[in-house]
Amino acid sequence: MPHNRSLEGYLRRPEFATDLLQIAKGVIAATGAWWVSDAVLDSQMPFLAPWTALLTVHATVYRSFSRGVQTTIASTIGVGVSFLIGNYLGVGLWTFALAMFVGLAGARLSWIRDEGVAIATTAIFILGSGFDSQQPLLVDRLVELALGVAVGLVVNLLMVPPLRDRQAARYIDSVNRQMGEVLTDMSDQFSRSWGSDAAQEWFERTEAMSRELDSAWQTVRFARESRRINPRTAIRARRLRRRGDTADSAEKESYESILFRADEGISHLRNLARTLREASSSEREWNTWFRDEWASIVADAGRSIADPDADVEPIFDRLQQLSTDISRDRSLPETTWPIYGSLITSLRHIVVIVDDVASARSARESS
Repeated sequence: MPHNRSLEGYLRRPEFATDLLQIAKGVIAATGAWWVSDAVLDSQMPFLAPWTALLTVHATVYRSFSRGVQTTIASTIGVGVSFLIGNYLGVGLWTFALAMFVGLAGARLSWIRDEGVAIATTAIFILGSGFDSQQPLLVDRLVELALGVAVGLVVNLLMVPPLRDRQAARYIDSVNRQMGEVLTDMSDQFSRSWGSDAAQEWFERTEAMSRELDSAWQTVRFARESRRINPRTAIRARRLRRRGDTADSAEKESYESILFRADEGISHLRNLARTLREASSSEREWNTWFRDEWASIVADAGRSIADPDADVEPIFDRLQQLSTDISRDRSLPETTWPIYGSLITSLRHIVVIVDDVASARSARESS
């Protein structure tokens, strides 16, 4: 039963649907290009068009367009190099090696670096498939290459071009949830007792969050790229205008700004864990009132950041009151102030971020 639930969860993940769609696009583009090349153009090399179509079908329309242009240029150069070498030097061991050298050297050109290897692979196809019969068909080969690129672009443009917003939102919500869980666990243990091992575990969990945040950044950049040259972006914008909405709020609370805040929150959370780790090894008696109140605020902060819809009292005001009350307590030993001050300051920074989470999420969902 748990296995079935995990499989069902995997199948429902946005990444699974995107990967499946990408496979389908590649199959349709390559098969369509092959059929046109073979049945319509009656090509003697029907594999050139499906090959370039497959190279052109990338995860976003923008990437398909930019890589498609590079593929076209690189393949055209490969055809030209093949016909020049084959026509003037003939096809042999050393001339084949020369074509490979020219092709791989050309692949280093910065403006076609992503698809530059197509120079060499195109030369392999043409020189290795009977050059004598291909010699008079230079224009036909170029037409087939252009056909493959065109089919790949059309398929990627028409078949539900991806918008990776769901994946980006999933990463962001995961990081927020983990931050909330650490704060809740921190509150629970701080209100009773904790050791350096627990504090070290909190510290290591913040390191794991930072690694996940790196993945979130990659997904967000991909989501931004997926919006470019994407008809679904225009459709969504028209839908928003029809409802009288604007993109200003969504832009104001963009994924990038949310991630910057999350990164800052993780940094302050790591500092909290480090402070508690150092405090756990020192011999001191904590002020019971401060301990209970601070733990209560941390618990509510954790619930609020993990679930922006959670019903909690205003956290920032309570933290301000705690700071005021503790400053008036003259009975506190002087040695405790650096620790208490660090805990309050780090939590205050996190609370500011927590207060932004709900509005950021609503803006993100409205986008």
